[in-house]
Amino acid sequence: MYLEKVCVPDFRALKNVEICFERELKPSIFPLGSLNGGGKSTLLQLIFVLLHCSIHPDRIVFLKNLLNGFKTYQKSNRRILATIDIWENNKTIQLSFLVCKESFFQDLFNDGNFDKENYVTYVSASRRLEELNTQIFSLKREENRIGKIDSQLRTLNRSDNYKEKNNILRSINNQLEEEYISLNVASYGDKLIIFSSYIRTMKDWVNISNEDIRKLTNLTTEILDIIDSSLESTNEKIKEIELYKENFSNILKRNNMIYICEILPAIQELEEREILICQIKNIDINEATLFLEKISEKTFLAAHVSQVFLFLPPDSRKSLFKTQNKEELNDNDYYAQLRKEKPKLPGFFTYDFMAVDILIDSFKKARDLDFLKAIETGEYGENYKKLLEDLNHVLNNKKININKDLSGVTFKIDTDDTELYPEDLSHGELKRLCLYMWIKHHQIENSIVLMDEIEIAFHPDWQYQIVRDIEEWSPTNQYILATHSYELCQAVTPAHVKELEPKLRKNPK
Repeated sequence: MYLEKVCVPDFRALKNVEICFERELKPSIFPLGSLNGGGKSTLLQLIFVLLHCSIHPDRIVFLKNLLNGFKTYQKSNRRILATIDIWENNKTIQLSFLVCKESFFQDLFNDGNFDKENYVTYVSASRRLEELNTQIFSLKREENRIGKIDSQLRTLNRSDNYKEKNNILRSINNQLEEEYISLNVASYGDKLIIFSSYIRTMKDWVNISNEDIRKLTNLTTEILDIIDSSLESTNEKIKEIELYKENFSNILKRNNMIYICEILPAIQELEEREILICQIKNIDINEATLFLEKISEKTFLAAHVSQVFLFLPPDSRKSLFKTQNKEELNDNDYYAQLRKEKPKLPGFFTYDFMAVDILIDSFKKARDLDFLKAIETGEYGENYKKLLEDLNHVLNNKKININKDLSGVTFKIDTDDTELYPEDLSHGELKRLCLYMWIKHHQIENSIVLMDEIEIAFHPDWQYQIVRDIEEWSPTNQYILATHSYELCQAVTPAHVKELEPKLRKNPK
């Protein structure tokens, strides 16, 4: 897997970008430089999100966040976001990501026996399916809530036990107190209002009459019947929309295109919705989905934790310019959102020392492999020993080991076994260890690895050395390194170094 070329006509700070990464250049490590504000980080994030997220429905939200505010030009019905050339299986496969208005697809319908007057329904099929599935989820949740109450009322009607009746009534009342606000009152009209009001006005729960119980049970039955009817109707709509979606997908395939997602416009009043598609060249369109899935697994991004990540929700990014009240932190807080979203992007890594979990998992894995070999052959393996040797080599004059209870790791000076505290290790040492573990633990090989400002916390000598390190740790990868470091650029040939405007000024030395 190799990224040969990327073109970005106009996205945020990126203007008329066209960069080639020559396959004949060895090592496959390309520093990407510019002055501050040149768009290096934006370019890496754009490449990462397009390649890592486009084919996964659960990651599309990151793509939408990144493209927030991006739209077609006023007098055009489509706009190129980016074109990416990938070398795979001895050929170049071109991926063109286009943002298109609904009117762009009208001409595509001319070669099919479809209702051209309702082409918008085809284009918006995915959005409509998403809405209907959300509706189904809501209905089933409410059916479950009302169903519980209905079951309790029927038990109540059969019970003569004072204590049991009292517990049931208290439980029903608590459920209504907790869940009434979230119930969809509009779906059931007056029945739910009457039901809830009737319950809330009862003052003597213990002496509730059988007539009251029958009334409440009848109301829950009617509400459940309405929910069943709504579910049946919604499922029918889903079948209809799925047919539209399948037909639209077939039309796109005939034009070597794949639907990615709808892009929410910055101005919600726009008449036409805008759609992101991927046009693919030099590969059978029926193989395109598998190809995009493979690219997704082979694309990685590493960046400093303080970077502004454009694929996080816009509201969380705005919070960086607001006073941070620690007592009122919520899900919109930038760093809270970053911690929440990171697990959803398996190819995303930040340079914070959160790799302790990775270290412990690696030790456990090595231990288990050694034990398995002992069972199979009678001889204990050397995976644990090899892991220790590799880590100690990365640390130079220090040693690492795991606590006996597997709860953490310890560090010692190599020569006298003096135990070290976290503050005794430099930021650079910890970061180098982190990078090594990230690459090795995830077995990142034959991949496109995008790294933003890898040189942070490294002495100039280490900035130069890190190029040799990553080449040694996993030589089959292609590395694209956004950087301000002259030392890092000097670790490769001038042909390896790529630049964005405004370009780096020559080192005055």
